[in-house]
Amino acid sequence: MSMQVPTLEEVALAAGVSRSTASRAINGGSRVSAEAQAAVDDAVARLGFVPNRAARSLVTRRTNSVALVVPEPDERFLNDPFFAATLRGMNSVLKNSDLQLVLLIAKLDESAGRIAQYLRNGHVDGAIVVSHHRKDGLEGAIEASRLPAVFVGRPFHPFPGLRCVDVDNVGGGKIATEHLVARGCRRIAHIAGPGDMTAGEDRLEGFHAALREAGLEPGPVVRGDFTIATGASAMDQILAEDPSIDAVFAASDLMASGALQSLAAHGRRVPEDVAVIGYDDLGVADDTVPALTTVANPVVRMARLATEELLVTLGAISAEDLADPSDTELPPVVDPTGRSVLAPVLVLRASS
Repeated sequence: MSMQVPTLEEVALAAGVSRSTASRAINGGSRVSAEAQAAVDDAVARLGFVPNRAARSLVTRRTNSVALVVPEPDERFLNDPFFAATLRGMNSVLKNSDLQLVLLIAKLDESAGRIAQYLRNGHVDGAIVVSHHRKDGLEGAIEASRLPAVFVGRPFHPFPGLRCVDVDNVGGGKIATEHLVARGCRRIAHIAGPGDMTAGEDRLEGFHAALREAGLEPGPVVRGDFTIATGASAMDQILAEDPSIDAVFAASDLMASGALQSLAAHGRRVPEDVAVIGYDDLGVADDTVPALTTVANPVVRMARLATEELLVTLGAISAEDLADPSDTELPPVVDPTGRSVLAPVLVLRASS
């Protein structure tokens, strides 16, 4: 006669801790007190508990994995520091759980349909979605599949129950442009992000709002795709269209870096002739010449908050586990749509 295999819930009950605490203790999590770890270790020994991921998956229909969904070609993923920051934020949470990370990157020149199909087929328990585009259709695919998911960045097509963590990109675009106005700049151009991404559209909106309030007409607006090459070509186009511009706000630090290269090639001094400001502060801004004034985009924190929210939904951690009395960061503001929004911060350097 075979003995019944003890469950994680029975271990937690015997140890007098929550299921999530028992899971972290068994899987080497760092946020477990010495007392709780000892209690769980004792319960595991007494009950003869042996973790079995495959057997547990058959019973629970869980895969014990979550996806980071990046509907971008792999060269963009490898070259943009936004994605490295996203992984750091996710890993800071996942390292304390027994969940594995699955990375889903779109192939070059393909739609997100393959990714949507993968999510609908139950290969992961939940997903974090970043860098999404208007045409992706991921919002609809996730709504149809009922897969727990959190977006990092405002989606184009929100639906009831869709959750996201974002930075106030309208406010970020506004404070960037206000800084240039306060500096005395009067002919300000903008290198905007892609029109099929909400971050690009929101930063453009903030740019226009600041100029309206200052009573200034906007300079040329040219779109890029958040890369150095498109920033340089956009700056070339702006200078050809209006050589009188005295400032440019680029919607990413990579595009601002390209703008600096173009300005140098045209013999324009920064900031004496043209002041430049970017957006992100993920490492690029420190290495440009001159160092780049920028708007800090809290990507690591956004990814961490999104992952925590997803894991709470999956029952992998509890809301109580997230309380950290040493955390001095301002909490996100929850807007009427349920979006958690963080505040952008202006970081002054030599380019403006």
